[in-house]
Amino acid sequence: MIKWQDFAPATTSRVRENIEWSITYSYNATETGKPRVLLIGDSICNGYNGKVREKLEGRVNVSFWASSKCVTDPDYFRELDFMLDAYPYDAVCFNNGLHSLSTDRAEWDAAYASAVDFIRAKLPETKLSLTLSTPLKDAKLTAISASLNETVTRLAAEKNLPVIDLFAAMDGLDREEYWSDTYHFHAPAIDIQAKCITEHVLAQLGPAE
Repeated sequence: MIKWQDFAPATTSRVRENIEWSITYSYNATETGKPRVLLIGDSICNGYNGKVREKLEGRVNVSFWASSKCVTDPDYFRELDFMLDAYPYDAVCFNNGLHSLSTDRAEWDAAYASAVDFIRAKLPETKLSLTLSTPLKDAKLTAISASLNETVTRLAAEKNLPVIDLFAAMDGLDREEYWSDTYHFHAPAIDIQAKCITEHVLAQLGPAE
């Protein structure tokens, strides 16, 4: 039996945010005749999941879990376990990073890799992709996001996992036009993100039978 306790960090120096949150939706929850993708991320995922749903409508059903929790949070793996058990998934797109910009880097590196191992152990037949974190309006924070993404990209290469590069898709855009604040985006940028996710999911799942 795969137990989340065997993958979660034994200790963490992570200090929680003043408000911690988790949001989850499963669209077409009673529909079993189509493949299902699980999107995991933060408020960026919460922003694009609706557009992804629209673009995949009639082809792939969507579940998502968006959370402020860093992978080093004591509750992260418990909540991840709950989501992985909720439905049969044909694909998972996994992200964790923007709420980890100030997390101890060694702890984050280890917990992120362990989360990837946990997903693969729980869902060995599911296609797993690693979604890179987006850039920010602030240049210094963007550099941290890019550094976290370098770790993700190296891990993906080591484990032969595909990457969804939302960082590159966003980084060349005008910050004043496409960003709504330091972290978040206006609708045109969200649509670009959803297009990246949708095209990747469809490519991973292949043509409908």
